[in-house]
Amino acid sequence: MRIPRSTRTVTVATAVAAAATVLLPSAPAGASPAASAAAASPIAAAPAAPTYKGLPDGTKQAKTLVIGVDGTRYDKLAAADAPNLKALMAGGMTATSNLYANPLAPTLSGPGWSTIATGVWPDKHQVKDNAFTGARFDQYPDFASRLEAADPAASTLVIGSWNPITGNVFNGKADLRIAENENDAKTASDAADYLAHGNPDTAFLHFDGIDEAGHASGGASAQYAAAIHTVDALVGQVVQAVKSRPAYGSEDWLIVVTTDHGHTDAGGHGGNSANERQTFVIADGAGYPAGSRRYDVKPVDIAPTVLKHEGAPIDPAWRLDGQPIDEIAPDAFDALRPALQGRVDETGIPATVRGWTHTPPSGWSIDNSRMPSGGVTEWRGWAFATDEFWSATQLGQGRETNVRARNVFAVADSDEWDDKAHGAGQFDSTLVSPAYPVAGLGRATLSFATNYKVDGPQTGDVYVVFDNGAPQLVKSYRADLNTVEHLPVTVPAGATTARLQFRYTGTNSAFWTVDQVSFGA
Repeated sequence: MRIPRSTRTVTVATAVAAAATVLLPSAPAGASPAASAAAASPIAAAPAAPTYKGLPDGTKQAKTLVIGVDGTRYDKLAAADAPNLKALMAGGMTATSNLYANPLAPTLSGPGWSTIATGVWPDKHQVKDNAFTGARFDQYPDFASRLEAADPAASTLVIGSWNPITGNVFNGKADLRIAENENDAKTASDAADYLAHGNPDTAFLHFDGIDEAGHASGGASAQYAAAIHTVDALVGQVVQAVKSRPAYGSEDWLIVVTTDHGHTDAGGHGGNSANERQTFVIADGAGYPAGSRRYDVKPVDIAPTVLKHEGAPIDPAWRLDGQPIDEIAPDAFDALRPALQGRVDETGIPATVRGWTHTPPSGWSIDNSRMPSGGVTEWRGWAFATDEFWSATQLGQGRETNVRARNVFAVADSDEWDDKAHGAGQFDSTLVSPAYPVAGLGRATLSFATNYKVDGPQTGDVYVVFDNGAPQLVKSYRADLNTVEHLPVTVPAGATTARLQFRYTGTNSAFWTVDQVSFGA
């Protein structure tokens, strides 16, 4: 992450590369010379754990390598001469998504790498800039620290070209942290050495050169494309070191590549433009179909994916926002992506972007009987949309905080709907779910991701209807809330089905998003 050096955070974790020292037991006071000699004998000492240049020898057959390429736009990566990164894409999964922006956090490296390391969004880890002031790493530690807590015998390595990677982001229990002072070539050579000749179970590497080129020359420059090519060669060096391991054929390697933010064409980041919010996850390993593409995987999922791959149990009490990638299942809304439409009344969204529809998935319906006529077509009543379409309607109004939705989500947006003349009355639309079976249940849980934002008169209410009975209120929303809900619902005796209703009203206010809805035991 390149910013002017006068304002950069330079907190360096010292790498300890000295050989392990064997501590010999002492003889008790008054012991005989023979006893003292026996106590001092190396034969009597406990054997030292093997290390390689200060890195303990790993114990796991499952191995993980996470590579961070700072400030890399996916569109420029896709167009670049980057054979090594593209080989990983061809051999596994590629997922694209968009980052948050203010007011959740700016698109800076501190929040970005903290999100990747901890598995939670900035509203939890509280890193909002590159000073790391107020960071809650005590509550949300990095995944290397969690691996060490789960199994102290695990071997964990962190090498970062940007020094705050080792000094701030991974500042916990990793066995070895090496700060490389902006030297990508040394990052690659050190990593290749440890991976080829040592035995880490999990390694995290960070390259900074692409971000530096973005700041110096811009994200649309030839220099930026050349930096992608240069870093790609370093990635190839590291991956080749993995494959050169004598035990590689019997090991279960997962290689993940990601970035912390994008860049503007002119250079720079921190804002909420589409180019700054670009991010991606590449995962190459068993279980990731070759050449597969996904839109529901985000950088926040990397930490729990590493933990699961390494056999570390994930405690729900950690309140991680991410999920192991192999546990993320598409919902009904995601199936709408191929049928999404381009803009109608919206003018600020590129004509080539297809990202909305009023046609619900099978079993779902929208009740617009209380909606006035007119208004902006795309947002008349509940709609289904993608972030790249919806957040582009107008930047800086909080839509960039909808990070807990995945892929296609449902949205009611009275603010955008009201931007065109309409009939008398307020926005008033209800999203209705399919019928869920509840026979024999005394209690059910309603779960969904939601981002409810208020900027004027509006209401949000969730109801449940059992069989053909009257709607029963489950929860009302009247204040901002960005979370994943898990709401208990009592099921009446004899009930066989339950339908959900999400009713939103608003007068030129803000919005309500709903995604990943489930209801059951």
